[in-house]
Amino acid sequence: RVGTIIEAVENNHLKKPSIILKIDFGSEIGIKKSSAQLIKNYTVSNLINKQIAAVINFEPKQIGNLISEVLVLGFPDELNQPILVEPNKIVPNGGKLF
Repeated sequence: RVGTIIEAVENNHLKKPSIILKIDFGSEIGIKKSSAQLIKNYTVSNLINKQIAAVINFEPKQIGNLISEVLVLGFPDELNQPILVEPNKIVPNGGKLF
């Protein structure tokens, strides 16, 4: 599904620092949290309002002190660091990938 990142906060309390994301998937699905190791390629400020793709039907997973509700999707760059999957046009939040 596609969602818009509405909040991003660095979490440096883990072995591998991450960014905690709050993602709006529209009125039907709502706002979900995720923890993603994005610090090498993203700052919290350039993540806000970015639309991204995520898997929303996995079981929630404990990651450090957070329950991650969705898995954000990305491809590895040349250093094996994630580059987020994002539409190149604004689309309605909650839309399915096909």
